Amino acid sequence: MHRLPKLAGKKTLITGASRGIGAAIARVFAEEGADVAFCHVDDPEGAASVVADVQRLGQRGFAFQCDIGDAAAARAFYAEAEAALGQVDILVNNAGVSEEVPVQNIKLERFDWMINVHLRATFVLSQLAYVGMKARGFGRIINISSNLAYKGAPGLAHYSAAKAGVVGFTRAFAQEAAPYGVLVNSIAPGPVDTRINDTLSDEWKAWKAGSLPLKRIGKPEDIAPTALLLASAGGDFYVGQTLHPNGGDVMP
Repeated sequence: MHRLPKLAGKKTLITGASRGIGAAIARVFAEEGADVAFCHVDDPEGAASVVADVQRLGQRGFAFQCDIGDAAAARAFYAEAEAALGQVDILVNNAGVSEEVPVQNIKLERFDWMINVHLRATFVLSQLAYVGMKARGFGRIINISSNLAYKGAPGLAHYSAAKAGVVGFTRAFAQEAAPYGVLVNSIAPGPVDTRINDTLSDEWKAWKAGSLPLKRIGKPEDIAPTALLLASAGGDFYVGQTLHPNGGDVMP
């Protein structure tokens, strides 16, 4: 018996999907029948690879280069994505940046940069997507937070604060949106081997892996199934939740 894809006919917008967690989510969504639009920063080769994979799976793919932390650029991306694929059914706010700086040395413009990419972009795109989702009575918004929203880390106060803001926004927005058929949830991954962690030493990564019950750092493919759950019918009773695929790093 042929199984109907879980996201058949859906239009998905993902921020930061030319590599890492975003790319893994894009591929899983395409495998399940969704068209995928995504943005990236200065990664044309990665973007082309993801678009090619989406198309190989029989779906439409669209890539757009922009700084998602710039509100005007985020709005332009959204408009171009809808023009290319149609009205957005599923939004995944995934784009992220990181740097390790002690609080006393964080410049205000770097704090703003961290907030803009993680929290303000999540707000801007969620607000845009919600208009159409609410009118149609269906939508799924998935915000990527972090386990550091719960535990913090030295040198990552601005990152942790931004990700904690994503969790708070998710909880509040979910209560407004759910009565209209729009479900808003978030995912707080643990340590995952992506380019955002390139500044970390191999010794640190080995130490971190040894500290986890699973004894390994996560892969982007470990996170994507959680996004698929929240985007599909299996997630229909999740409202304002934060799911924690983290290898046991945090047990909230």
